[in-house]
Amino acid sequence: MDKNAPIGIFDSGVGGLTVAREVMRQLPDERIVYFGDTARLPYGTKSQDTVIRFSEQIMRFLRSKGVKAIVIACNTASSYALDALRRSEDIPIIGVINAGARAAVSATKNGRIGVIGTDGTINSKAYSSVLKSMNPAVEVFGKACPLFVPLVEEGLLHDTVTDEIASRYLSVLKEKYIDTLVMGCTHYPLIRSTIARTMGDEVTLVNPAYETAVQLRTLLRSMEMDCDGDQEVRVEEKYQFYVSDMAEKFSSFAGFILPGKVKDTMLIDIEKY
Repeated sequence: MDKNAPIGIFDSGVGGLTVAREVMRQLPDERIVYFGDTARLPYGTKSQDTVIRFSEQIMRFLRSKGVKAIVIACNTASSYALDALRRSEDIPIIGVINAGARAAVSATKNGRIGVIGTDGTINSKAYSSVLKSMNPAVEVFGKACPLFVPLVEEGLLHDTVTDEIASRYLSVLKEKYIDTLVMGCTHYPLIRSTIARTMGDEVTLVNPAYETAVQLRTLLRSMEMDCDGDQEVRVEEKYQFYVSDMAEKFSSFAGFILPGKVKDTMLIDIEKY
């Protein structure tokens, strides 16, 4: 495997850009191929079989780009499809759940951990299972927050509507006296300030996007697959973005999250893969 090959990152839409952003910060020499499945979002309301099928198609697309590793920057796909993809692929694949869970177990003082995510992520109990495997003594309280994704997708990051929805969703977790909250959807760091303000200073927020980038850096270095950094690559070649629909809208939003990094967004027919 060419150590200077790109890293593949995929998500159901724009949320995974928070993971891409952290990868760019932690691994500034690496090239990235990002795919957002904007035609078929959200994944959180889909069945496991459907999410696995979508993920397998995306894997084939990313493999066609010669990627050396894959980051599943989607909590739903990480919980539903990670094991299936690992069984069928011969390159490193990591999801966002293990990294986030490890950070939460390390952060909690009272052993009471909250997890927010899509219906799919919460119903799968993926975080609960991983958290308890790391520390059987922790108590895990999950809360689905399905409206957060469309609010973020519509750009309502600092809006009274988002404040109201956050208050309604998170009041249940405040009653559980958690001291750590995992933002179990890659969209959620984009409304981190709202979540933090609602939960209060006594609750530590865990961002799996950051933790995943750190895990990826460690993995690539341990396998001696990290980029040597000798290549001079233009931004539009270093960071490539593909979507299955709404390329213009994606570019606009991506430019907000990754200023100067998104020169073009290419539309592909993912059903061909």
